[in-house]
Amino acid sequence: MIYINRFFFNFINQLRKIYLNSNFYDKKISNINKQDLIYKPSPHLLSSLIKYQKKKFKIEDFSLNKIWTENNLSKKEFKKLNNFFWFFSLDLKSSKKNTQTVITNWIKNNEKYNHKSWSFDLTAKRIIAWLSCHNLSFEEGNQEYKDTFNAVIKKQTNHLINEINQSKLIDDKLIGCASIILVGLCYQNDKNYLSFGSSFLKKISKLTLDNYGFPKSRNINQLILYLKYFILIREWFKECQSTVPEFIDETIYYLGQGYAFFQNNSGSTFLFNGNNISNNEEFDNYLKRLGYKFKNEKQDFGGYTIFRDKKICLIMDNGSTPNMKYTRDYQSGALSFEIITNGKKLISNCGYFKDNHKLNRLSKSSAAQSTLIIDDNSSCQFSKINNFFFIKNGLKIINKNYVFEKNYWKISASHDGYLKKYNSIHEREIEFYPEKMSFVGTDKIIKKKTNNNYKFDIRFHLEPSVKLMKTQDKKTILIELNDEGWKFTCDNYDINIDNGLYFGNKNLYIENQNIFISGISNNQIEKIKWEIKKI
Repeated sequence: MIYINRFFFNFINQLRKIYLNSNFYDKKISNINKQDLIYKPSPHLLSSLIKYQKKKFKIEDFSLNKIWTENNLSKKEFKKLNNFFWFFSLDLKSSKKNTQTVITNWIKNNEKYNHKSWSFDLTAKRIIAWLSCHNLSFEEGNQEYKDTFNAVIKKQTNHLINEINQSKLIDDKLIGCASIILVGLCYQNDKNYLSFGSSFLKKISKLTLDNYGFPKSRNINQLILYLKYFILIREWFKECQSTVPEFIDETIYYLGQGYAFFQNNSGSTFLFNGNNISNNEEFDNYLKRLGYKFKNEKQDFGGYTIFRDKKICLIMDNGSTPNMKYTRDYQSGALSFEIITNGKKLISNCGYFKDNHKLNRLSKSSAAQSTLIIDDNSSCQFSKINNFFFIKNGLKIINKNYVFEKNYWKISASHDGYLKKYNSIHEREIEFYPEKMSFVGTDKIIKKKTNNNYKFDIRFHLEPSVKLMKTQDKKTILIELNDEGWKFTCDNYDINIDNGLYFGNKNLYIENQNIFISGISNNQIEKIKWEIKKI
């Protein structure tokens, strides 16, 4: 059955490729109305999404005749070139004529669909870039050029509408919706684009966000991306003096609550479920400039619990596994935690590696998180689908509880990720005593049935700059965090230092160290107590 399914899947894919490259399809997406460009969006509205180059480029620096026939470009270079986001780094004194010649040359070489330059995400970004940089891409062009420009914009938009259900990634669908809506606003006589884009965007928000407006993937990075695009779309509506759909305002409100939950004075980026280190200072300034203010004083939100005071921040992942289709970037770090002290990360997770299958799978494992591992197995099982790893068997959080008082913090929860294979529940409780500057953790392995003994490890990952030293009595590990000193102890089990890999920076890795407790579970309830105390 697997081979039969694979055969039919490949057969249908081949038929689809033939269809997309056919004259019939080209004629279908070339059926357009000839409205002129009316609304011209401000380029600065994209400043939350664009990484501007400090050095401005001149269009003359590009080879006008050869740039679109170059075959030696890497995949990354090809994407950067064809999404045209580099237009935002052009010197505004660049020649409009030469800029429009670049677009004309692209059209000559890519007038018909091809799978590389017309891929869904590239097409969506290209439309946004061309329309947002209208001062160079459109203004002062002759009528023949403007007609060609308008026609190609709409032709690409028709392609997006045709392909949006086929697109595999929700993030790409979101960007596609944004570009379709923008075309509908720019060419205001054609309401079909605006209606389709708005309806599909509403569908995406209902499909991917929970009842509190938090991504079902539990991905912090995705939450920020969604917030940026929804605000961008809202600002386009406002700028062209069109009524903002109510669901957009509502979605921004809830996404903003999630953003405020993670941004409030943490001084660091939390590395859970696909997130990498990011600096959101520019986005915060963008929000302030446009008048957006978000507030969230909750301690538990989206499957995370965060406690803060002026010096310490403690966060734990105590949410259940999302539905399988939302787990492409999910990491099996149930009950993992991070500690930030005076803006510096004391205990961390390893982060996430996206673009390498081997490192991606490693970064998704429970061993890469600051939590418990049984017999070198993750708390979730993964399955490879279309070159991505999704959760095959997930877990549920049970018995979650927390206390937040001035002189006492406690977060406790348990999960059933090890129940099926090891008949065991993992329960974790972390207490913090602010006056003593002491974290006391208790991990329990609770066996539901008597079974064979098995090995367990509890890992506590640290950032690469943090230094560790084991004392001579082998009962204490000293942690040097810049100008702070901490000690890690666990009386009844072996503690050691191990080397690992840190993926906090996007698609990069560097060696780091971790503290680990190891032992054999041979009791009905295995109780492992540890402490991290400031010295």
